[in-house]
Amino acid sequence: MTGPGEQESQELWLVRHGETEWSREHKHTSHTDLPLTENGARLARGLRERLGEEAFDMVLTSPLVRARRTAELTGFDDATDDPDLVEWGYGDYEGVTTAEIRRTVPGWSVWTHESPGGESAEEVSRRLDRVVSRVRERSGRTLVFGHGHALRALTARWLEQPVAAGRHFVLDTGTICVLGYERETPVVLRWNSAG
Repeated sequence: MTGPGEQESQELWLVRHGETEWSREHKHTSHTDLPLTENGARLARGLRERLGEEAFDMVLTSPLVRARRTAELTGFDDATDDPDLVEWGYGDYEGVTTAEIRRTVPGWSVWTHESPGGESAEEVSRRLDRVVSRVRERSGRTLVFGHGHALRALTARWLEQPVAAGRHFVLDTGTICVLGYERETPVVLRWNSAG
C-alpha cells in the first residue's frame, strides 16, 4: 500500500482500444475477439507519441486482441495481460445494439438492467476492484488498455462510486483518460482525450 503523501503522485492512465467494426456500429462487444479497423489502428498509432513521453511503473492490458493490439501499436508490446480488464460480459446481448435491445426492453441500459447470460454490475465491480487494489498497492503511474464499459466502470470504482456511476463518463475509442488524487481524494484528472 502506498504511504502518506504518495497518493498524490499516483496516477491511473486509461486507454480505450481503437475502433473495431462493432464499436463503429455501436454493437455490444465483450468476448467476441474482433481486430481493429484501419481507422482503429491509426487512432492507436496516433497515441504513441503522447504515451511515449510518459514513464509508467506498471502497464496492463485486457488480453482481448483489440486492447492488446492497441497496446502494441502505442509502443507497449510488453504490457501484462490482466483478465480482470476484459469488457463487461453482455451475454445474450453480444453483437446487439442498445436500440435493438430497447425494442423488447424499453429503457434498457447496461448500467441499470440485467444482461441475460451476462455479467451483473456486482460481478463487474468485484473484478475491477481487484484492478484498483493492485494499482493502489504501488506508487507511481499505471497504464491500462481496455474497453469502453469496463473502463468507465473502473473509473467509478476508482472514485469509490457504484459501477452504475460509469454511465456519466462518455468514452470514445482511441482515447486517453487519467485518474489520480487531489490530496487523499480520488479524482478524474483528464477525460476522453485524443492525446
